[in-house]
Amino acid sequence: MTIARKLRMGMVGGSLDAFIGAVHRMAAWLDGEIELVCGAFSSSADKSKQTGAALRLPPIRTYASYEEMILTEKTLPEDQRMDFVSIVTPNHMHFGPAKLAMENGFHVVLDKPVTFSLAEALELKQVIEKTGALFCLTHTYTGYPMIKEAKQLLATGKIGKIRKVYVEYPQGWLTEFREGSNYKQAAWRTDPKRSGISGCMGDIGTHAFNMVEYVTGLKVEAICADLQITVPGRLLDDDGSVLLRFENGVSGNLFATQVAAGEENNLKIRVYGEKGGIEWQQEDANTLMVKWLHEPAQVYRAGTPYLSSFARMGTRTPPGHPEGYLEAFANIYRNFAFTLQARMNGTDAKPEWLDFPGIEEGIRGMLFVEKVVESNASEQKWTKL
Repeated sequence: MTIARKLRMGMVGGSLDAFIGAVHRMAAWLDGEIELVCGAFSSSADKSKQTGAALRLPPIRTYASYEEMILTEKTLPEDQRMDFVSIVTPNHMHFGPAKLAMENGFHVVLDKPVTFSLAEALELKQVIEKTGALFCLTHTYTGYPMIKEAKQLLATGKIGKIRKVYVEYPQGWLTEFREGSNYKQAAWRTDPKRSGISGCMGDIGTHAFNMVEYVTGLKVEAICADLQITVPGRLLDDDGSVLLRFENGVSGNLFATQVAAGEENNLKIRVYGEKGGIEWQQEDANTLMVKWLHEPAQVYRAGTPYLSSFARMGTRTPPGHPEGYLEAFANIYRNFAFTLQARMNGTDAKPEWLDFPGIEEGIRGMLFVEKVVESNASEQKWTKL
């Protein structure tokens, strides 16, 4: 890269008591391409100031609101102002900051899901097209090197025509009613006013949906969904299963649950074709199983030289040295950073750098959520996307 400095990042949300904000900061910092220079870390001005102080930001660059941050940063000299903003707020606070940032000349990295509703996602796409801003959506799990390898294997047709897809995301953290215990994550993620029309499917079901479309390269054309609220008093779904119909006649199964007692975050995908299949799970993220119809199964490992350039670029250590969630998250930020740097330098971004989620993936995710809820409420069940 020819740019002579780090990219300057501002942040909306992500105060000291927030989970995902710290993850974003670590991911952005990991490869040395990005530095945090300012933030509006909370809707509480005092909490924002406390967070800025803890992160050793100058008080003048810690703001009481995202509006103040964006409009003030715009007035700073070009060699001081932020280059982009990372938005890590609850769902209902995604659209406003993203729109204002892009309309004032800043690029955007946004935590998923992209917006509170499909209508907001479609409007945000118009803002992106009008402003020309670079936009990244942090569907973290597609950042894993072996997921990128799986995508390349399927794209080259090595397992033959795809026939069947399975994806699952089991969690257990909402097995008990935790919304009334001052547990921030449980409170907002199950609140229709802040989370949206779906709980479990909007939170982790969208990750599973994004995973299958990314890995297979196929679009889901119709779904048949069944959602459940299993814990008394909860306002949004905490469990669900979805039958998938892809283009070209491929069928699939997706399930996501947050009430599987004892489960953590073992996102898992299996894809079967005419000649073989692939299997990956987050609990062993450095391994990709490749199974063959008439040959022994193979074990692909992260960091090895036989992998594709997309997988190799996403690995920082030699084989056998575990990399995980933070590194996958960092791959999203690094690809975004390299692409933005290329744009600033007036050069073309490499295909590997462009491999990060954007507004189209965000719209697909919101469409999935709306149609899952629609299908669940319908007697017809099968619902087209």
